[in-house]
Amino acid sequence: MSKSVTILGAGVIGLSTALYCARRGMRVTIIDQKPRQRDGCSFGNAGMIVPSHFIPLAAPGMVALGLKWMWNPESPFYIKPRLDADLMSWGLHFWKAATKARVEAAAPVLRDLSLLSRECFETLGLDFGLVKRGLLMLCKKQQTLDEEAHMAEKANALGIPAEVLDAKATAALDPAVTMDICGSVFFPKDCHLAPGSFISAVEAELVRLGVTFLWETEVSGFKTESGALRALKTSRGEIESDEVVLSGGVWSAQLAKELDLKLPMQAGKGYSLTLANPTQLPELCSICTEARLAVTPMDGALRVGGTMEMAGIDESITQRRVRGITRAFPQYFPAFEEADFAEVKPWSGLRPVSPDGMPYIGRTKRWKNLTVATGHAMMGLSLAPATGRIVSELLADEKSSVKLDLMSPDRFA
Repeated sequence: MSKSVTILGAGVIGLSTALYCARRGMRVTIIDQKPRQRDGCSFGNAGMIVPSHFIPLAAPGMVALGLKWMWNPESPFYIKPRLDADLMSWGLHFWKAATKARVEAAAPVLRDLSLLSRECFETLGLDFGLVKRGLLMLCKKQQTLDEEAHMAEKANALGIPAEVLDAKATAALDPAVTMDICGSVFFPKDCHLAPGSFISAVEAELVRLGVTFLWETEVSGFKTESGALRALKTSRGEIESDEVVLSGGVWSAQLAKELDLKLPMQAGKGYSLTLANPTQLPELCSICTEARLAVTPMDGALRVGGTMEMAGIDESITQRRVRGITRAFPQYFPAFEEADFAEVKPWSGLRPVSPDGMPYIGRTKRWKNLTVATGHAMMGLSLAPATGRIVSELLADEKSSVKLDLMSPDRFA
């Protein structure tokens, strides 16, 4: 009999893991507490595949910048002040991780993970509209461009192509839009897609492969024996499984506590607005660097997203956060104005953010048949196929394609 695998979470990480496991002949069941027609953070994101993002969120200078921004509810980063032991512990871990040495160790790992994921997107054999045109880091200020040029040097040294462009060269690369910038950095290896199209294509393939989906199913506990998870207690009864994969996004942390695991995690709420008929439509995706906005063309529409709001497990829309996006975007793309977004319904999603900016990927020492795959923050879609492939390798008792030490789920134990 083939190995049975139960995956907790039907977001992009869980689905990608299911795909690679099912293609290896494993019997896969996916459990999710939400209905199939869900709208979590795997759907409304910017749809970017970004080898350019090799610096973890916890980096030198981010603590000071975060403290500066957190007093402005319209800023790119905001922590809702509250007495919360988990938040305080997370913040302490973040502060300890935000060192130059840590970033230098993490950068090649994130590079390898991102480049593997890009390769996986190209070789999945599914039709989901991958656009391989690159990404522009748009800069309004010369100081920002100088900082990004320094980052481009690091990228090239790591084998990630990057080119510094002035405003004229940037405009020549994407002539369909008007930009008010002083220059940009172009990352030709970056790609983009429509997240909904990718999710639909993977789900259809999983159905074809015979994967079982258990929607609207709550996991309430676990039956354990001799250091292994023997069964999951769910709202549909007990489910036995040879292997269990924890990939439940922000909800993974609570399940981890029930398993005596320490997975420090905060929900980083992101927002996006999608213009169905934009005034102009770029051909490349871009990041508005100072404003921390992501801009992506998607099947004729234009999605603008951003912010990192840490307010706990709270999926409500904060209008001041949305205004921060709609006010900043026209500063880079002057053919647009804030009023263009007046009738657009904002979307929000909760990203699972680890304190050191690295995902949790790997087996745990505590439970011999549990593998963790969560904590990808803003990189969930980008790193999903690579994560799925690596988890399938671990479940097949093979060597991982990427070194996992810095992503160990036991690193905060």
